[in-house]
Amino acid sequence: MRVSRFQTRIIIALLLLALAPCGSADNIFAQGFEKELDAPEKVEVQVKNLRGRVTVIASEELNKKVYIRAESPKALMGDDDVRAEITEGKVEITTAPARDESRGERYGNGVRRGGTADDERIDLVIRVPLRARVKIETGDGAADVVGNVASAEVTTATGTIRADVPLDALKYSFQWTASRPRFFSEVELPEVKERRGGVYEIAGRFGDKDAKETERIKLELVTSRGVVLFGVSDPATVPSDLRPRPLTESARAIIRSGDEDLTEAIRKVAPRLVGDYTQTFPPPKGDAPGFAARSKSRSPLATPIDGRLARLNASVTDRNGRAVAGLTEKDFIVFENGEPRPVHGVAPASAPFNLVLLLDVSGSVEERLDFIRKAALSFLNTVNPQDRIAIISFRDDVQLISDFTADRTLLAARIKRIDAGGGTALYDSLAYTLVHTLQPLRGERTAVVILSDGDDNKSFIPFPEVLEATMESGALVYPLYIPSGLIPASGTPAPPSTLDPVRSRYLTLTSRADAEGRKLAEVSGGVYYPVTRIDELQRAYDDVVAQLRTSYTVSYASASEAAERRVRVRVNRDGAAVRLSPAVGSNDER
Repeated sequence: MRVSRFQTRIIIALLLLALAPCGSADNIFAQGFEKELDAPEKVEVQVKNLRGRVTVIASEELNKKVYIRAESPKALMGDDDVRAEITEGKVEITTAPARDESRGERYGNGVRRGGTADDERIDLVIRVPLRARVKIETGDGAADVVGNVASAEVTTATGTIRADVPLDALKYSFQWTASRPRFFSEVELPEVKERRGGVYEIAGRFGDKDAKETERIKLELVTSRGVVLFGVSDPATVPSDLRPRPLTESARAIIRSGDEDLTEAIRKVAPRLVGDYTQTFPPPKGDAPGFAARSKSRSPLATPIDGRLARLNASVTDRNGRAVAGLTEKDFIVFENGEPRPVHGVAPASAPFNLVLLLDVSGSVEERLDFIRKAALSFLNTVNPQDRIAIISFRDDVQLISDFTADRTLLAARIKRIDAGGGTALYDSLAYTLVHTLQPLRGERTAVVILSDGDDNKSFIPFPEVLEATMESGALVYPLYIPSGLIPASGTPAPPSTLDPVRSRYLTLTSRADAEGRKLAEVSGGVYYPVTRIDELQRAYDDVVAQLRTSYTVSYASASEAAERRVRVRVNRDGAAVRLSPAVGSNDER
């Protein structure tokens, strides 16, 4: 299994480079160039790049060849910027130090006088034959080694080192020379040991103990203050904060929920803390299950009613993700186990929602906290009186402000007691909401409204895992993302009347927050709202309520008595998309 997964990772990595042609001549062009070199059979590749990142991929497609691609975000490039030489069985690749164009001088720190690191940055992607020996040195640039190399010696100052190599026969050593270790591994590693001179090390072996030393991969990773990623094929799966810290209440609640996938994500960051915590659990009684993989099946979508009738809930959106109103029986086609079934009734869904308002109270700016309180109170005044609301605030941990209730007076009083400060554990807080707060309500209509800037920096759980949990939860998610700088700016005068008009300018979200917010809404059936002006917030609230109310309870003639039915619904509207959930109430009692 390990070999198969590893080969798949190599194929993906190579596909990313497929657009880079390999020619015998150099292809010089603005912002980058490519080169292919003949190399000896057992080649050693030495790379020194203090001005950017280095990625080395071992590929069986290359035999006695080394392929180099160099790219720079802003600078024009040529042979003088990246040098590649073959001497005595070694391929030496170096980037030239930065140049002060006004004085014709070069500097070894990678930054031109009067410029920035990005002005002189050069990123290298190097493909080498299998079993090549690799040596890499970078400064603050990342270094990646992927594939079946014979050995890899990597040194960085603060740059992240990622090594994804086979484990069949591996000897490894990871060292931090000027800081405590920060690392993330897909496999369990031994304890960190402190060596002389304040050096920390993780060392050991994987795979065949009887393998010859010539067959064993040797991995030596040394960094002053960088992060080491081991066996990680996608850096997006790495949590925001890898520093040692105690388990938060949200992390403990997620572990208690029994969700194996989310628990495993936490375990990779804090294996011993998770192990110690699970040891405190009482032994299971009888056949009570322990941790189990997250269920891939949701509650039955079609709820049996009188006779052969079944009922489900359908939310219909157009190409822009907006709810489609005014649909009738003739607009719906229901398929059960692949066969069309007669539709007997369509009515607006009337059951109340269970809404969670998830509030980001990270940071300590009083203007921001005042804004959060006012925004939460505005939300209470917007939703329907029959909806039950729970309020959860989060910073580096969650705080339950109120459990589900329809008592608006109680909710308003609780909101006024919200405190702020600390980091942002958005992913952990959303996972906590899905598997702890909403889990008892499986089969009911649930939604989560997130008020945040969308930038996570404290979670144990990475975004891909919380995205998977969101998709499987059945809850609608509505991210209302507000740039962090926009909230304090709401109290400033208009630009003509202020001494600092820059502070009142249009502010935007980070690209990561924007992309993740859209993805959360997409997989859950909700809508994403990038709020770039304060006056847009109330309109977003109004639209969320309209979206929640624009769904339909569809009754149809079922041909199956089984609890599990494969149901699909199509709507006769061009570009319409349908999201199904269990029906828990209807105006239609036919």
